[in-house]
Amino acid sequence: MKTAGAGDVSRFLAGKHALVTGGSRGIGMAIVRILLSHGARVTMLARSEKTLEEAARQLTGRGEVGYVSANVCDADEVCNAFQKAQKRFDRIDILINNAGHASSAPFLKTDSELWRQMLAVNLDGTFHCTQAALPGMLAAGWGRVVNVASTAGLTGYAYVSAYCAAKHAVVGLTRALAVEVAPKGITVNAVCPGYTDTNMVSESVNKIVAKTGRSAADVHSELISRNPQKRLVQPEEVANSVAWLCLPGSEAINGQAIAIAGGEVM
Repeated sequence: MKTAGAGDVSRFLAGKHALVTGGSRGIGMAIVRILLSHGARVTMLARSEKTLEEAARQLTGRGEVGYVSANVCDADEVCNAFQKAQKRFDRIDILINNAGHASSAPFLKTDSELWRQMLAVNLDGTFHCTQAALPGMLAAGWGRVVNVASTAGLTGYAYVSAYCAAKHAVVGLTRALAVEVAPKGITVNAVCPGYTDTNMVSESVNKIVAKTGRSAADVHSELISRNPQKRLVQPEEVANSVAWLCLPGSEAINGQAIAIAGGEVM
């Protein structure tokens, strides 16, 4: 399989409508590109209209792509955005819950605001978006839900207890819903990337540098050292795994949380 953005690789998803949250940059944008290359019509969802407009310009000529803006933490905004997406491209066949955010703090300095923020973006957003998309999938008797969790949903990391709690909950939700909808032609899975070469990791490095005074190179090396391959995961590698879970031949993959981390978590 070619990497995302490498041109047409198949038309296996022709006629399918995929909605990708957090789709305007990083892992989300890589997922959008590969789903388009497989023939899907794709709606990007993010909070910033400006970022979505720029992402749409970058995708000109790659396929049928649209966008809607919403805060995934707000159920009403999600409902309205999904209705707009479905008016343009019909029901949502594939939902990629990629929107997320990470903040760090020692446990005793993790206040209620930070705790709720991590749960709201990473868990509540997944819940709201899945509830909005699932009725159409049930009616059609076919659907794919892929939650972009994290290795933080499979193991623990110091100083990110709220983020780990939220991502562990996303994995639990994935497993529970997968069993519930298994007889309905719908699969629900999670991919769990390790440290990935995205803006989120760059922002995390900058925050650690600001707090500790360490060099960016030192912090970067520490993050890389956790991956047995001694590198950051590339967004396209995550996107390829997401696409595979949506393509023909993966029907029996259900309720799984797949680590994409070079062997960091087994």
